[in-house]
Amino acid sequence: MATAVLQYLAAAVTDRGRKRPSNEDAFGFSVEDGVYVVCDGMGGAAAGEVASSLAVDEVLHLLTGQKQANQLPNCVEDAIVAANEAIYSRAQRNQRLSGMGTTLVALAAHERQVWVLNIGDSRCYRLRNGKLELLTLDHSLVEEQVRMGKMTRAEALRSPLKNVITRALGTQCRVTPDIFGLEAESNDLFLLCTDGLTRELSDGAITALLAEGGSLDAICARLVEAAKKAGGHDNITCLLVRAAA
Repeated sequence: MATAVLQYLAAAVTDRGRKRPSNEDAFGFSVEDGVYVVCDGMGGAAAGEVASSLAVDEVLHLLTGQKQANQLPNCVEDAIVAANEAIYSRAQRNQRLSGMGTTLVALAAHERQVWVLNIGDSRCYRLRNGKLELLTLDHSLVEEQVRMGKMTRAEALRSPLKNVITRALGTQCRVTPDIFGLEAESNDLFLLCTDGLTRELSDGAITALLAEGGSLDAICARLVEAAKKAGGHDNITCLLVRAAA
């Protein structure tokens, strides 16, 4: 029995939230090429916006047109290296941009094969059969302390160090992303988001909002509005990707 080929649909929304004067998040995607990217920039002045936009543009540029599934993992790594170099070298040339960087979470899909990669604390979740699963590991000080058993989840939420990221794109001359390979199923729903969403909403709240259904655009808007109502302390970006047979 032949396995049905999966098609993908996507939508995204970004919002500066209720407290920040500007939006340093960025996203981009190409359904045709199966590439989806979300970034959360950091740095003084407009540096965060520069870093996140550079990362999205570079990854999309290098991953569009890569149709061979067996080539994608290597292409993904090459794209991350190139994006890191682009941000790092730009910051070296312009003192105003010194120290800028960005988190990155991305998804690359070819038929049923999906690769998820991340640097920093932007996340990728998958909703399958009503169950939400976090597919990425945060590169943050408190999350690493939790994984080592040195801090409880409750302590991490209260910690004054919860904003400290241990790995970012563009802040060093080299960076290593986490890359996770998996097989998608029909009706899988992937959520790529910045911490402006996950700091405000629990996994349970996110699951409930996703489960309400509707168009991907409507679900994205619902997630962002809920995060704003919960405080909206940071920029908020969510990108949804649905697999369908």
